[in-house]
Amino acid sequence: MKKYILIFISILTVGCTSTGVQVTFDDEKSNLIRSHFQNYLANDMDGLKSLWSSDLKVYPNSTEPVSMDELVGMLEAQHATFSPITMTFGGDDSNANAFVETTNYPDTPVSEASTWSQAWFTWNATSKMTGEMISLPGHISFKWGDDGKISEEYHFYDTTAMVAAIQAAASESEE
Repeated sequence: MKKYILIFISILTVGCTSTGVQVTFDDEKSNLIRSHFQNYLANDMDGLKSLWSSDLKVYPNSTEPVSMDELVGMLEAQHATFSPITMTFGGDDSNANAFVETTNYPDTPVSEASTWSQAWFTWNATSKMTGEMISLPGHISFKWGDDGKISEEYHFYDTTAMVAAIQAAASESEE
């Protein structure tokens, strides 16, 4: 009888072990992304850089990557143009700044194992120059490198209103 119980427990344990795609929401990497967003909102560029791999590639609505220095320049321009900048997700009753999940993908015949964190949010900012409020729905995919840092970022959102406000502020400051 003990053998049957041992066999049953072994089958149950092996049968319940996930060997495919694993999605988590309150794991270490998802929480690191939430902290990363807090660093962005606080305009803490050193905090942001601490989570980026030295060979970070960022694709801001583009198939061509920008460097870390270019990305930092863009983020600094956002903070120079807008205040406050907030991120929201989930409506008026929510205090979440983003919905974040992390997915671990196994090796497949077409790709290596990888880990990605995904974030969905609404980016909200008020122009310092005009007082105009801009709200943009956003999605960012973060690929994790072997060093435990973000190696790639893919940004998906329409930045037309944001860029126009930054360019207007830059023109105003040049005059």
